Amino acid sequence: MQMEYPNVLVDIVESENFRLDVCAGLRQQQRSIPPKYFYDAQGSALFQQICETAEYYPTRTETAILDQYSVEMMDLIGQPCALVEFGCGSAVKTPLLMRHLDSSAACVLIDICKPQLEQTEARLVAQHPDIKILSVCADYTQLQVLPLPISCDLRPVIFFPGSTIGNYTPEEAQNLLRKAAKLIGPNGSMLIGVDCKKDPAILNNAYNDKAGLTKAFNLNLLARMERELGAEIEPEGFTHYAFYNPVPGRVEMHLVSRFDQVIRISGEEFWIGVGETIHTENSYKYRPDEFKGLARNAGWHSEMFWTDANKFFSIHLLRVS
Repeated sequence: MQMEYPNVLVDIVESENFRLDVCAGLRQQQRSIPPKYFYDAQGSALFQQICETAEYYPTRTETAILDQYSVEMMDLIGQPCALVEFGCGSAVKTPLLMRHLDSSAACVLIDICKPQLEQTEARLVAQHPDIKILSVCADYTQLQVLPLPISCDLRPVIFFPGSTIGNYTPEEAQNLLRKAAKLIGPNGSMLIGVDCKKDPAILNNAYNDKAGLTKAFNLNLLARMERELGAEIEPEGFTHYAFYNPVPGRVEMHLVSRFDQVIRISGEEFWIGVGETIHTENSYKYRPDEFKGLARNAGWHSEMFWTDANKFFSIHLLRVS
């Protein structure tokens, strides 16, 4: 069941936000575009394919952790609860938790990409007909209240998988976690996926798959600017570049200009020199103790965490302090 948000208004606001954020980012000395704009229908489809590549370990590793420990996770969270997923995407991991929910529970799906959100909702409704499922087309970072079913007295738990928290700088991540603590209140909890620090070769391979899907995913951001904003961009003007930077502990993804060129959007011109980059994504990696400290500074207590045998990935259960 779709929450009562006017979809046309959502589309207009989102398109304008996209334009404003792109233009603001291109005005910076280090040009950048927020990674949330990767996820239109095409970008979301490409990301699903990336998750299935041999090089991209996070999805299969996190899924295996959830599959092995979901009973323990849900026992600690407690029932009945309202599972609220931030940036649900295709929600391939969500059923691993939903299978342990009772019929009094609810699941709220929040995502910025409406077409995929609608597909995800339809699939989960068919798979779990006894659970109340709501979908909200929104940017979870802009929420003023936690969207829960009317007259909901269920214990809320935010599900934030996929190491999306790594897309934010540590300061931004702390601010987001602090805001989430205020949204969910004193009885709430969060189950969050965090990618761990590891051999740089593994990280570099994960963001430079042999099939070129991550390259296509990165370049689709420019194609989306052309489709939705009417941007004038040289078709072959940029190439994909991703690497692990060990000093800040993050993978950086960039679009590198292949020659001197200009991007035109809404009457503005952005002159970009050969070799200049547009920074499209960070993916910070954290040791479990590092992330616990980050969460603690944002008002959360780390109750438990789970990891895989290789310690590639961790999932943390947080409670509001």
